[in-house]
Amino acid sequence: MADDLYIGLISGTSLDGIDAALVRFENKQATVVKAICSPFSSDLINEIKSLINPTTNEISRLMALDVQLGNSFAEAVKQLLAKAKIKKQDIVAIGSHGQTIRHLPTAEHATTLQIADPNIIAEVTGITTVADFRRRDMAAGGQGAPLVPAFHQQIFRDSKKNRVILNLGGIANITLLPADKSKAATGFDTGTANTLMNHWIQQQKNKSYDENGKWAESGTVNEDFLKELLNDDYFNLKPPKSTGTEYFNPAWLTKKLSAFLFLAAEDVQATLAAFTATTIKDAVNQYASEAEEIIICGGGVHNDFLLQQFKQLLPNIEINSSAKYGLDPDYIEATAFAWLAKRTMNHKVGNLPDVTGASHSVILGGIFSA
Repeated sequence: MADDLYIGLISGTSLDGIDAALVRFENKQATVVKAICSPFSSDLINEIKSLINPTTNEISRLMALDVQLGNSFAEAVKQLLAKAKIKKQDIVAIGSHGQTIRHLPTAEHATTLQIADPNIIAEVTGITTVADFRRRDMAAGGQGAPLVPAFHQQIFRDSKKNRVILNLGGIANITLLPADKSKAATGFDTGTANTLMNHWIQQQKNKSYDENGKWAESGTVNEDFLKELLNDDYFNLKPPKSTGTEYFNPAWLTKKLSAFLFLAAEDVQATLAAFTATTIKDAVNQYASEAEEIIICGGGVHNDFLLQQFKQLLPNIEINSSAKYGLDPDYIEATAFAWLAKRTMNHKVGNLPDVTGASHSVILGGIFSA
């Protein structure tokens, strides 16, 4: 049926490109019909990075980038539809998360900003677009993130098994899904996942990511450096909490590295991988001690060295990729924003207050009609 097709769009903190997923929803199940990653040009990546942290002439550059990304997101939709051989008329709506430029949930005037102008997406594609999902949750007193746990609950909750869904993007977040459905689903950002590892290999070897974690695997974890990385107030905060690359960024790493400049580059990479694994292990042990299974999604699922760390640190928990359950781990978030668009179009709430800290459930996003 044509009326159950949606498209989800997101560019995450890793800046790999635009993930676009064409999703069919039937009987509370989501099936990815087709998915693509439309890569950014190096110039666009550099422009995004330059705006994530405070610089000069921000407003003009932000406005220009908003337009550029709007066109890029629209082009990704057109590419996706062409590959899927689906007409735009068959799509109910697009759910566009956009590209996060700033996420400041604990500022005096809490705010967040995702760009990729939805007016342009709707105009260029001819498809109704739902966007700006985070700020309504913030208006209700929440942190605006993470939002994907609501989708995780819909798809992965099991009445016989306590599960944790682990998303490994630039930032890592977990969703706790107790088997006892009288208990609320919860979740939060645990800290960094790939962003610091990606930055380090880019700086040291001019590669965008550590394929299969091979470079990290060649190094040795330095326990003193690991302790220094873990010595950050964020890890002592209680949920709800969310973070981003405006916090865990190259400047943060440079400061932490200042007393460890003697380390070999591959040892730094190995320790950064251990840092990601340890912060997640600590979060699971503290908040999901009864977990029986961890389902992993996001680009980090391809980092074999990182997955080995999880299995060593959490030996009593079954660890699987979301692929085991028929959902490509690379496109879970894009699929989630297709689902959130469907919720919005049907006038249904999309946030989980127990995750974000909002005072109540709200309908997320604004609708930009075709």
